[in-house]
Parts: sequence; structure tokens; C-alpha cells
Amino acid sequence: MKEKLRQLRMLSKDPLLFTIVIIIFVSVILFILYPLVKVITVSVVADGRFTAANLIKVVSSWHLRQAFFNSILMGLLTASLGSLVGFIFAFTVTRTNIPLKKFFNIIAIIPIISPPFIGALAIIMLFGNNGFITSTLLGLFNTKIYGIRGLLFAQIVTFFPVAYINLKGVLESISPTLEDAAMDLGGSRFKVFRKVTLPLAVPGIASSMLILFIETLADFGNPLILAGSRFPILSVQAYLEITGMYNLPKGAAIALILLIPSLTAFFLQKYWVAKKQYVTITGKPTTSTIKLVSPAVKWLLFSLISFFALIIIMIYATIVWGAFANVWGSDNTLTLRHFAYVFGVGFESVKDTIIIAGLSTPISGFLGMVIAFLVVRKRFPGRQFIEVTSLLSFAVPGTVIGIGYILAFNSYPFLLTGTLAILMLNFIFRYIPVGIQSGIAVLRQIDPSIEEAAIDLGADARSTFRRITLPMMIPAFFSSLIYSFVRAMTAISAAIFLVSSRWNLMTVQIMSQVESGRLGAAAAFSLVLVLIILTAIFVIRNLLLYRYGKLGGTFLKI
Repeated sequence: MKEKLRQLRMLSKDPLLFTIVIIIFVSVILFILYPLVKVITVSVVADGRFTAANLIKVVSSWHLRQAFFNSILMGLLTASLGSLVGFIFAFTVTRTNIPLKKFFNIIAIIPIISPPFIGALAIIMLFGNNGFITSTLLGLFNTKIYGIRGLLFAQIVTFFPVAYINLKGVLESISPTLEDAAMDLGGSRFKVFRKVTLPLAVPGIASSMLILFIETLADFGNPLILAGSRFPILSVQAYLEITGMYNLPKGAAIALILLIPSLTAFFLQKYWVAKKQYVTITGKPTTSTIKLVSPAVKWLLFSLISFFALIIIMIYATIVWGAFANVWGSDNTLTLRHFAYVFGVGFESVKDTIIIAGLSTPISGFLGMVIAFLVVRKRFPGRQFIEVTSLLSFAVPGTVIGIGYILAFNSYPFLLTGTLAILMLNFIFRYIPVGIQSGIAVLRQIDPSIEEAAIDLGADARSTFRRITLPMMIPAFFSSLIYSFVRAMTAISAAIFLVSSRWNLMTVQIMSQVESGRLGAAAAFSLVLVLIILTAIFVIRNLLLYRYGKLGGTFLKI
């Protein structure tokens, strides 16, 4: 208690810092915690009294119980198979000397920069009732692509890149000299992999599985398109309960149940798995010849990732083809009419998406850097609360956040429904965790004595942060900008609850076109969206490279 009072007195001596801490403290409570509290209270409170009626309705419904079990099953299957595909990719790229490594690295990352349901759209175009492969090539007209098979396929394609990026970093941090030494001592290749490489990678694999489990539970686009009525998913059921039945309390109760496994997985990943990471970099030379993989296994792995790469290429080629085909499945003559629709009737959503993402991205990036600075460099009461709460938005499914924002900001004094502000606030606070984590990682590598020296020479805290700390955090800032912009451009699960006639998003338009059977227009919207994202990444990357040279390039590769 005395220590907290001392920290508070020190903080009060710097009015600017004190004001920033208060603003952030209030912001994370209002825009992260408050919506979650509203979801909980609406679920269990009616007419000012506690009631479990809504939860009982959810639990007693066979259809909703099945949706819960389906969601958990899909999360487990995607986490397992997606992490397996990600590990195969990462292991092949880091532990073999196959050709075209840069190509495979790009292919593995492409699904991250596209709408999360592009895979679902391509699957329908390829394997649906009028699919190119099923109906045109094979002559099948009653294929059952909807349900667990089609959805699982789409989820793996969508989320395995997350596991790949994580596991690539883990495998690159494991010194190959350990494997060389084990083989020099007589271990076979498989035994060294089983006894050395795999155990060191297990924490990273566990972390990837938990992250994919969270992402799958939070996903909304793929299940809405592919799950079908026979394979209900909880996030979709919450959406349908609110938009179809106009039953907010029951929708909130479904969201509350969905929140429980998501938060459990998040805290397991952050506070249990993270503590079990292994570091094998010693500062000694780690030059190594690649011995762990035999030539036969190397080409087997090359064949596997080539097959995965072919699937991804086929998915995106289908989207491109569908955008230019007159009527997918029956008339494949080339046309620009779908793009005429996008830049005509649908241009407002294109403009709105760019405006919302363009305004929210820099705010989210800068706020993430400020919170990271406060967490690492300052000591004050509530510091851990700000860190945990600001990172919490990563764990909460978008469906839950969307419902929470409807409930929290639909009446005075916080009447924001249908405005630009509610969409911006949702994106800002939903995507700050990556900026915070990037900033924390950078700051922990910077000796605080640099900042202390500036203060000793007479600089105040504001000047020190602006002229010393912030420039060193710029690479992390630009990295968070890319992530925030991509996510804001491709968001659907929370945003679908918050759009209005005044402010719409391209992802919601894509979903609407798919539901109405206009696959060509949906493909055209998707292609335009991906091109906008690629242009933004190119601009941000080259701006960072121009300003910070090799340092920026190195950070962006990470």
C-alpha cells in the first residue's frame, strides 16, 4: 500500500503523464470492459433483478447446445489441423534448403491480408452446386459442401498462417547447432527431431493451438456462409437471435456462453504457455549445415507445402476469375459489370471502409505504443489492470464485442449507434493488443539508461518520450499500423452489428452479396479489398524502409 501511494505521488508530479494515465484508464474501462459488463448484465438481469431465465433457455435448447458443442469441436479441429499445417510449412522453410522459400513464405501469409471468409466464398464457387470442379468438371449437381467438411476446410485455410508465423519464429529461435550436436553423438534424424527439436517447439505449438482455438471461436464469416442449418455455430446463432428474432437478452446470453471458452484459452495462452517458452540462443556462432532432414523427407515436405500452396493459389485464382466471369457456373465470358457495380452502387461502402480504417489505424497504433511505454517504463497503481484489460479485446469474440457495443452505446449518455464514432472506437480498441505487444517487445530490448541519461541532462518526460523513446519504437508502430489497417479492412464479426445506412463496410457488402447469390459481385468486392490492402502495406513498408533503412525492413519481416 505504501508503495502504491509513493507511485501515485510520483505520478502526480507530472501532470501530463497523470492525465494520459487517467484518460487511458477511463478509455479501457469504457470501451473494453463496459461493453462486456453490459453483455453479462443483460444476460442475467431483467427488470432490475437477477434472473437465469435467458441462460436456462440457451442451455435447455437442444439446437443451441449443439451449436456450443459444434463451436468447441470446430475450434479443436482447426487448432489441431491448422497448427499441423503451419508447423509443416514453418519446419520446411526453416529446416530445409528447398527452392522457392520466399515464394512459400508469401503464399503462407496471403490469407492474413484478405477477408476471413474469402476461403468460404471460393469453396462455394469451386465445390458448390454450381461449382466449377463439382458441376463443370465432374458433373455433380447435389454436392454437400455446407456443414463441417466445408467449414473446416475454410477455417484451416484462413487460420493456418497465424500458426505458421508463430512457429516460424519459434523454430528460428532454436539453435540448429543443438540438432547438429545430437546427430554427431549418434542420434538418427528422426530421434533428434523427436527428442530435441519437437520438445523445444512444443510451447510454441501449444501457443499456436490456443490462438487458433480463440480465432475459430471468434470467427463469424466462414460459419455464416458454410455452416448451414445442420451444423449450427454459436457465434452465428447469437447474430441470428438478435437480427432475426430481435431478442437482445437471449443473444447476449449466447454471447456470454461463447465468452467462457475464449477467455479460458486466452489466459492459458498468455499466462501458462508463455512462461514455458525456451530460448536456445547463446550468443555463440550458430552456423550450421542442414542435416536434420534427409533428401527424401525434404522433397516429401516440399511436395506437401506445394500442395497447400496450390490450394491457396486456386482459391485466389477462383476469386479473380469469379470477379470477371459474367455468371459464375453458367456463363464464364469475361465482363467488367461486377466492378461497375462495386464502383457504382457499392462505392459508398468502399469509401466508408477506407475512411474508417484510415482514421482508426493511426490512433490504434499510437495508443498501443503509449500503453506499451506506460506498462514497461512506468510504475503506478493500476498498471497491470491497464495491461490485462487492453489485451483482453484479443480474447473476446467479435460477436460478443459487437453485441456489447450495441447494448453499451445505444442510449444516453453514450448514444453512438449508427455513427462513425462507434465503428472507429470498435476498431481502435479491438486491434491495439498487437501494437501493445510489439511496443513491449521493443522497449524491453532498449536499455532504460538511455532515457535516464536524457532526463539527467534536463529533458522532461514529454521531451524524452518524443525525442528518445518514440523514435526507437517507430518500427513497432509501423508494424502495428499494418496489422490494424488489415484487420479494420477485413473485419466482419463485430462490425456487422454496428454498420448502418450512413456507414457501411465492404466486408458486410461481400457477405450480403454471397447471401443473395451474387457471387460475381462478392468476388469483385473481395478483389478490390485485397488490392487496397496490398497498396497500403506497400506504402507503409516503403515509408518505413525509406526512413529507417535495414532496421525497418528487418522489423517488417518479423
